Amino acid sequence: MDSTQILGYLGALIVGLVLGLVGGGGSILTVPLLVYLLGYNPVIATAYSLFVVGTSSMVGTYQKYKKGLVDFKTGLAFSFPSFIAVYLSRRYLVPNIPDLLFSFNDYTLTKEMGIMIFFAIIMLLASFSMIKKEKNNGTVLKSQAYYKTFIQGLIIGTITGVIGAGGGFLYVPALVVWANIPMKKAVGTSLIIVTINSLIGFIGDVQTLEIEWVFLLSFTLISIIGIILGVSMSKFISGKKLKKSFGVFILIMAIYIIYRESVM
Repeated sequence: MDSTQILGYLGALIVGLVLGLVGGGGSILTVPLLVYLLGYNPVIATAYSLFVVGTSSMVGTYQKYKKGLVDFKTGLAFSFPSFIAVYLSRRYLVPNIPDLLFSFNDYTLTKEMGIMIFFAIIMLLASFSMIKKEKNNGTVLKSQAYYKTFIQGLIIGTITGVIGAGGGFLYVPALVVWANIPMKKAVGTSLIIVTINSLIGFIGDVQTLEIEWVFLLSFTLISIIGIILGVSMSKFISGKKLKKSFGVFILIMAIYIIYRESVM
């Protein structure tokens, strides 16, 4: 095993830790790790990310459930429209994106570059939501109508399908704001959605891609160890401080990805 592989597996452990601590963000680390450190094609990387994050989140859901931090009813309500959108986008949308998206003079924007830049833009938005201060004036929010949840699930599901993310970093704030769920329970509930979205999205990839199962399963196993540790550590670490620090980290990563894809 060379140094690159060792760093890759260390990254897998960190992916699990992040999922266990904040309920999202695993894919934000997994995709750049697979693309830039281990050299995978972005389409393959986003597929692997769905399996890794989905499987790890399933373990995390059980860990959070034992602590009473999962709202299954709300989680499944968000999951239904989302997994439809994720599956359809991975099965039909992503494979049919043209290899050449744009060309002007000497500059060309390929499918691989486009996926990574879109991924970075979503990272930027996620980082801002994590960094900004939450306003709480004591107002109790009412749960919204289900048709709005359905539409939001379709939109987030399509986005996460394209970028190969579970969507936890999008669902946690959605559950807090729209479903009026406390932050800690929103983290646990988001893991249900991430699990369902990711694994169903990956089923769409299995039908169109060749999978390196030995590598994928070993990488996933290490991520599962990480998420078990992360859930155990979450009670000792301030959620607000962790969220803001992680937001700054993914902001830096997003800027790096945009720079790398624009100049290389």
